[in-house]
Amino acid sequence: MKTVFRIVSFLEGTSLILLLLAAIYKRTQGDETFVKLLGMPHGILFIMYLILAFLIKSEMKWNNKTLAIVMVASLIPFGTYYIDRKYLN
Repeated sequence: MKTVFRIVSFLEGTSLILLLLAAIYKRTQGDETFVKLLGMPHGILFIMYLILAFLIKSEMKWNNKTLAIVMVASLIPFGTYYIDRKYLN
């Protein structure tokens, strides 16, 4: 389960960064193609990340504060990379 969470964590973090870059591109160039293309996959990965974080909580022996940090990190660019390094190694 930890390996699956690490993979989803990496993909979710990457998709967030790409989506933010797509939003910048949309604002500067007026082309929303990349936002439409990346929006749904990012949303699915985000939900998977939150569900897996909740499910892996007992396996990793996280308390509620740690779980909250792990979940909030999914909202911050590069946050999931920090979680992987700090809590999953």
